[in-house]
Amino acid sequence: MMPTENPQRSIMIKKYSHRILAFLLTFILSINLGGCTPAAFKSDAAEVSQLVLSILSDPKTFNYALSEESPNIFGYTYEGLVNENPLTGEVEPNLAESWDISDDNLRIVFTLREGLKWSDGAPLTAEDVVFTYNDIYFNEKIPSSISDVLRIGNSRAFPTVQKLDDRRIEFTVPEPFAPFLRSTALAILPAHALRESVNTLDQDGNPQFLSVWGTNTPPEEIIVNGPYMLENYRTSERVTFRANPYYWRENQPYIQRVVWEIVESQDTSVLQFMAQRLDAISVRPEDFPLLKKKEEANDFRIYYEMEPAPGITFMAFNLNKGRNAETGNPVVEPEKSRWFNTLAFRQAVAYAIDRETAIENTFQGIGRPINSHIAVQSPYYLAPEEGLKVYDHNPEKAKELLINAGFSYNEEGELIGPEGNRVRFTLITNAGNKIRESMGAQIKQNLSQIGIQVDFQPLAWNALTGKLTNSLDWQAIIIGFGGGVEPHWASNLWSPDGRLHLFNQQRLTGQTPLVGREVADWERKIGELYIQGSQELDEEKRKEIYAETQRLTQENLPVIQLVNQLSMTAVRDRVKGIEYSPLAGAFWNIYELRVVDE
Repeated sequence: MMPTENPQRSIMIKKYSHRILAFLLTFILSINLGGCTPAAFKSDAAEVSQLVLSILSDPKTFNYALSEESPNIFGYTYEGLVNENPLTGEVEPNLAESWDISDDNLRIVFTLREGLKWSDGAPLTAEDVVFTYNDIYFNEKIPSSISDVLRIGNSRAFPTVQKLDDRRIEFTVPEPFAPFLRSTALAILPAHALRESVNTLDQDGNPQFLSVWGTNTPPEEIIVNGPYMLENYRTSERVTFRANPYYWRENQPYIQRVVWEIVESQDTSVLQFMAQRLDAISVRPEDFPLLKKKEEANDFRIYYEMEPAPGITFMAFNLNKGRNAETGNPVVEPEKSRWFNTLAFRQAVAYAIDRETAIENTFQGIGRPINSHIAVQSPYYLAPEEGLKVYDHNPEKAKELLINAGFSYNEEGELIGPEGNRVRFTLITNAGNKIRESMGAQIKQNLSQIGIQVDFQPLAWNALTGKLTNSLDWQAIIIGFGGGVEPHWASNLWSPDGRLHLFNQQRLTGQTPLVGREVADWERKIGELYIQGSQELDEEKRKEIYAETQRLTQENLPVIQLVNQLSMTAVRDRVKGIEYSPLAGAFWNIYELRVVDE
């Protein structure tokens, strides 16, 4: 699972391997994509079929295995052995044309398509598959969120991957692993381009791979197998892709060039779309009434489903009790840490947040409250009527919980902590995301009604992710995570040792370690249940395991669920072949889309 810069998932390239990356990583291509035709590309656009989209910030790496955030380029550039069809939920052949699963479900043999090639013309063989898994994903010296979801059972062992011949690869696991087949949707990487960097160590004993294919890499050096290859990148301006001439789907993709314009805000994309310079845009609730009226006259269509977008948007407190091993400095100021780690405090905050008002104001009625960390589209989703705890707006209940937990109120109605100081904390989110900024402002107001002072501070995306993964210097946050039907891809969020266990994050490899970090019993239990869920092959038993994870998270509130908008995308009529999916958006099948100017 991957943290998202933008909770709107309506326009995205999201093949299944990159939904995994998103789950495993961070934050599943949940980005705002619009389109425009900048002057620099007008002459070329007359010669080649072109689609121009937009993103809100620069990509941070072109190295798939090291990516921890969105936006990233990998939905265009890489594919895995299999893919999940977002319309049917079925696993389909991708780079592998077929597979055979043993009767005991412990062995899968894949057969690659004949004649596969990399974007530089080199053959793509079983050797690349074995290299990708054994040398990169399973490599302890290459820290990656991907490895979190490939570990099996309590032993945390990896699958065994071996080459049978140039086209056949055998995967075996030591015990049943429910996501076994779907885990092979991860991108296959080029051995001939990357093996030397994996095997060569730098002066610190780390693989040079950790520093290759950064965003300063010449585009022609980035070797890919997906429908598009990187053509050009200009910092803070644009990313340009061109069709991969060796893509395995014959005569595809039809659209020859894709351009990402890097824009300041979602408002910029809306203005360009209204000026008929955009091919598509993720529709925010505030824009829906105007865009809906303009649909027919301006030659576009809004695609949507009457269910919330997959994934979660939530508020979380930093529950980390650890200290820097070198300086002794605590991750969170001790008194605030004691507030945050008091369950009644978190529950009071949840009761104080008025989600229905957020739906009416921020979401213009086009949103739904979230009560589970598993997407409603998943068969493992637990609804409130099935016994899931819900925190409807109740400020009086919030005050009662606080008083019973040792908090008090002064004559001005300000909340005072058990140690005699006013309760005050800083809440952050990513700047430029209008919905999160609006929700943050409302939460500040809601909590003031129960005497809590919130200092709301939107930050640039890169600054925010730096706090989450490097300094750990934050108190409370509003953020989103991508979602899908398979709960296991979120295990790196819920495992206490996961690289995205943000509400109680351990230090990553190479960082100064923490001392004194504690894992709560309920927190450890959730991690154990995720392991059990991955081991269980009986669907009904598996559903009950994940139901228990949802009950535990709602009772203990490591995250406070907020609101998701309905999944909506506006696409110009000139873009043909859209098969809209609430899970994957409008462009999941970009390789078969066409741009037709009538």
